[in-house]
Amino acid sequence: MAFQDFDHISERRKRERQQKLKKRIIIASILIIVLLLAVAAAVCFVLYKNRLASTNNHSNNGTSNGKGNSPPSHPTKEGGVSQSQKAIKMICAPTDYKQACESSLLKAVGSNSSATPKPKDLLKAAISVAALELNKAKNQTATFKFETPEQQGAFEDCTVLLDDATEELNSSISDINNQNLGKLSSATPDLNNWLSAVMSYQQTCIDGFPEGEMKTAMQKALKNTREHTSNALAIITQVASVFSNFLQAPATGSTDRHLLTTSSTTTASLDEDGLPSWMTHEDRRVLKVKAADKFTPNVTVAKDGSGNFSTITAALAAMPKKYQGRYVIYVKAGIYEEYITVTKEMVNVTMYGEGSQKSIVTGNKNFIDGTRTFQTATFAAIGEGFMAQSMGFRNTAGPEKHQAVALRVQSDRSIFVNCRMEGYQDTLYVQTHRQFYRSCLITGTIDFIFGDASVVLQNCMIYVRKPMDNQQNIVTAQGRICKHETTGIVLQNCKILADDKLEPEKAKFKSYLGRPWKEYSRTIVMESEIGDLIHPEGWLRWDDKEATLKTLYYAEYKNKGPGASVTARVKWPGYKVITNKEDATKFTVGPFIQGDTWLKSDNVPVRFGLF
Repeated sequence: MAFQDFDHISERRKRERQQKLKKRIIIASILIIVLLLAVAAAVCFVLYKNRLASTNNHSNNGTSNGKGNSPPSHPTKEGGVSQSQKAIKMICAPTDYKQACESSLLKAVGSNSSATPKPKDLLKAAISVAALELNKAKNQTATFKFETPEQQGAFEDCTVLLDDATEELNSSISDINNQNLGKLSSATPDLNNWLSAVMSYQQTCIDGFPEGEMKTAMQKALKNTREHTSNALAIITQVASVFSNFLQAPATGSTDRHLLTTSSTTTASLDEDGLPSWMTHEDRRVLKVKAADKFTPNVTVAKDGSGNFSTITAALAAMPKKYQGRYVIYVKAGIYEEYITVTKEMVNVTMYGEGSQKSIVTGNKNFIDGTRTFQTATFAAIGEGFMAQSMGFRNTAGPEKHQAVALRVQSDRSIFVNCRMEGYQDTLYVQTHRQFYRSCLITGTIDFIFGDASVVLQNCMIYVRKPMDNQQNIVTAQGRICKHETTGIVLQNCKILADDKLEPEKAKFKSYLGRPWKEYSRTIVMESEIGDLIHPEGWLRWDDKEATLKTLYYAEYKNKGPGASVTARVKWPGYKVITNKEDATKFTVGPFIQGDTWLKSDNVPVRFGLF
């Protein structure tokens, strides 16, 4: 009987397994059909676009209707709107300036009758229009007459900034040319990165002018290119999601995707060691050493004459042109009173010292004494791939001198480990691109972490200093001007505390986590310790504009400490308390700055996910 019962059970389990197998086969069949339909739809769309392009080409060869338009030689309209226009309307749907988007793309499609307008062609056209408008703006502003030294100086900054914008627009166009349709989604992070920087460059140019007619004139001159750059950012997401996502869908639901990007200057794919291929052997060696280990420097800087150079500026100037690999500069202990720029041509520079309180670069340029904020930085890192370790950066101007930057960073994929940034107002200028800070110490009073980069500060000590009697303290001021920009400031697993001088007097001063420098300001504080110096409301208005409070994005997630309570936080529409891991994960190192393609946890100390 027992054997008979066992046989019955075995037979029943066999039938259950067969039923499960049938279900799996049915589900797999359905998924295959859905995938085939998606592929077929994409193919049909491309063929459809080809036919529309052919129709449009015929229409361009038609006779004039007397109003500058050429009617089609045979019917191509449904309800008075051509299929070509419908496709462009779809591409332009998510943009903020739809009329400008549609008219410019229609003109681009019609201007080349031999070309077949594909999604990437439309994206390329959108960026090309932004570049064309920027060139027009540069030519127009070159004729401006400046009446004061302040205006002339601001224009000099604009010249540099707009040249940077032109270069990055061209890089975007080049990158699209090198991509096929199925690879557009993998190129999206770089495109978003460059175009977000272009938006920032334009706004920084405008901000440099004093209030008045000249500032208004510059803003007006850049209006068209700003709108078209914004449109291009929106179209990137649209094209990538509609035409490429189903080709690039990950095999699992993991959010830890490796986005392999190809640009005009670097190719970020992972080799057998799991490291980006654009890194040289020396680069890998540098990243693999522990913090306590010594790098092998190309040159040594020492104030006492024991090195190759006595100044950091001289060491950088001696760097070979178009140097292949990572150029390592060892800075011995000392206070280096110099203003340093790691230029765009100085790529993959590593600078390491004997400690953030031993190897120190210091200066005191400031706004009150007549230097534009953009030019006050003691140290400016611009060249791509800059790395600093165990270095100190200071601006000693003091709180009474207002804006005085210690460190300005424009470098894409820049890394700062165990560094120290000391100042008061505007200490750390995270200007543009993707940046990562680990175990750094930042001090200041007003807006002392500010800018429009995509930046994660992880395990950092953020000390608020004592301001002037009539001042308030604000930790961050993020400068996102367009909702399509992929920028923002993320503070993860940091400590936000009062320094020794402020601690006994912290009740006299109000201190806040941030305020919206620009309309779409975005700052996230998560898994951090917030001291009791932070006002219960948490965040401060920039001005009386209510609209900004709706468009900003300020969020907090699982913070701790006496200042972390969210019960009395601001009630702005744009303020959020994140309650689930999925939403918080979007702002971690991997998804937010694509750190999983250029940072590895066993090389640079980094946490890719949540703590």
